[in-house]
Amino acid sequence: MAILVVTGTGTEVGKTVGTAAVAAVAAAAGRSVAVLKPAQTGVRPDERGDADEVVRLAGDAVAAHEIARYPEPLAPATAARRSGLAPVHPEEVAEAAAKLETDHDLVLVEGAGGLLVRFDEAGGTLADTARLLGAPVLLVASAGLGTLNTTELTARELAAREVRLTGVVIGSWPKAPDLASRCNVADLPVVAGAPLLGAVPEGAGALDPAEFRARAGGWLAPALGGTWDATAFAARETV
Repeated sequence: MAILVVTGTGTEVGKTVGTAAVAAVAAAAGRSVAVLKPAQTGVRPDERGDADEVVRLAGDAVAAHEIARYPEPLAPATAARRSGLAPVHPEEVAEAAAKLETDHDLVLVEGAGGLLVRFDEAGGTLADTARLLGAPVLLVASAGLGTLNTTELTARELAAREVRLTGVVIGSWPKAPDLASRCNVADLPVVAGAPLLGAVPEGAGALDPAEFRARAGGWLAPALGGTWDATAFAARETV
């Protein structure tokens, strides 16, 4: 895959750290990687955004790109309207990703929040961008109670749009998983209709970047360039 769209089941599920893990593994394999954040919200012009965080963790070999940023931590369409700045449109995002693809082996397009968070007043979303690109989507999900519903809703929406869901990564696997989290290891791929492709440990984003890069491959399945084994993980974590 040359372009991979990364979305989450919602906010604060570990999407940026998951994106960084994918970028780190690809870069370690010698692939040139770009991460594109279409709409960064909640940061000032002089602050680091999510794409910058991916580069911090994955390494300077990864190129960071943004299309627009807005100061308030809101959905992109709302943040654009309130700031008086121009919104981002799905076609614009698809064009930017396709342009980056000409110079990179892998382009990671990281959305804001969940799949149907609106970019503009016309209702354009990351799902529209994925369909325009014909690109697969990687879904980063939370581990615990409630994740099955949001995962299945996202998977059904992608299927309705004929966009391929390549798999699910648990964005923050707890150090002490509760019963719901342990059960969800088996249930997530069922409701998603796609394989579980990794589990990023809780607190991974706070690791020293060098350690993050060294360990990232162990969090992701071979389909994402790593060595993580879903069967072994389930046997170890769900007993």
